Amino acid sequence: MRNLLKLIYVLICVVFIAYLLAPSNNFPIPPLDSEQSDEPADIETPYRRAYFTNSTRNEALAHYANFFGGLLLNYPPEEAQTLIRDQTRSSYLQELVVPFRESLYINGFIPTQEKDAILINAVPWKQKIIARFIPSSTINRLVIYVLVCIGSWFSIKNLANSIFKLRNQLTRLWMYR
Repeated sequence: MRNLLKLIYVLICVVFIAYLLAPSNNFPIPPLDSEQSDEPADIETPYRRAYFTNSTRNEALAHYANFFGGLLLNYPPEEAQTLIRDQTRSSYLQELVVPFRESLYINGFIPTQEKDAILINAVPWKQKIIARFIPSSTINRLVIYVLVCIGSWFSIKNLANSIFKLRNQLTRLWMYR
């Protein structure tokens, strides 16, 4: 029985290592009805791009979710100044996370006042989206996962020993009853 459990544990670790070794996502393509921003703050790093678009918040998030996949997390818009860039205006901030791999932050600014209207080259836009891609190194992922496998192996082993000892003590108590 113990050998079977060891084999199952090793198989799970190997399958997860294959998941970690799979090719990483690239920066997602922009939404179809968008124009890329060429403002200096929006092009200072290859991992952050901004787009002007007429799509809604749900359409923009669906576009990135279809391309990137992962879990969708929601953040308060105030976090955009920390997670995207200082002085970033934000109406919403969400993150698509591919567990143990990479993340994509999506910040959207939808103007609510006339003075904030987005007008680029005489074209009005409904919102500005900033996408920030956070890649991870395959080596870092593997090192962390190997450490997690080793640590979880010892934790599972100690838990099994504790359960076994508890069962023995309960058996003895039951016999003396």
